Amino acid sequence: MSVQHVFESSTRPDTRSAVRELLLERGALTAVEIGRELGLTAAGVRRHLDHLVETGEVESTRTRPAGTRGRPAKAFRVTAMGRSSAQHGYDHLAVEALSALRRIGGTAAVADFARQRVRSIIGHVRPAEGADDVERAATDIAAALTDSGYAASIEEAGAGLQICQHHCPVWNVASRFPELCEAEQEVVSEIVGTHVQRLSTIAGGNCACTTNIPTGMVTAGDLAATIPAAAGADASVPTPERTVR
Repeated sequence: MSVQHVFESSTRPDTRSAVRELLLERGALTAVEIGRELGLTAAGVRRHLDHLVETGEVESTRTRPAGTRGRPAKAFRVTAMGRSSAQHGYDHLAVEALSALRRIGGTAAVADFARQRVRSIIGHVRPAEGADDVERAATDIAAALTDSGYAASIEEAGAGLQICQHHCPVWNVASRFPELCEAEQEVVSEIVGTHVQRLSTIAGGNCACTTNIPTGMVTAGDLAATIPAAAGADASVPTPERTVR
């Protein structure tokens, strides 16, 4: 039995879950990209996407393929409702463990754990050796995050760069323990060698986690224009991105 036959048989709820999980893992994808990954026809993908959009688990957006200047393609990404519907079997256990750690060692202990965790993910990235090396360091950080399931990319943002994480494997826990997000910002700043600003987080209800890295003069308007809308808001055309695979 072919993969396509399996996916397009009567197990439609399972297929929709597979589509949603793929979007959680990879970030925004077009119907063609989803079909290629899951062995579905374009018509089959669209049927499942239509259902997920109707239930509020997925929303459409526009994205420009990396390295191209053509018209942005229609892509799909998971909403906050879709993230809540996904299975997070270890979230409850993680919240219990961190709650116990906070009771025993206080907030400082949680923050120390959070720093150790993010260093285990991106701590191997070679620090930037001056302003001309910041983009290389940021790109390496995004690649390391992608390897750990964060579906990260680098985007141009005004006079700086922006690390955009389209998925967060621990967003549900981070919504209870902001130390996880704060530690990530701290370690990214250490590696790129400059102050960075966290503009949005999935844990805070946005469609992506974004971290701005200034490489020149950045105005308040520049920063405001790069903040993704909260999940469920009207999608807009994102800045051209160089996706790290």
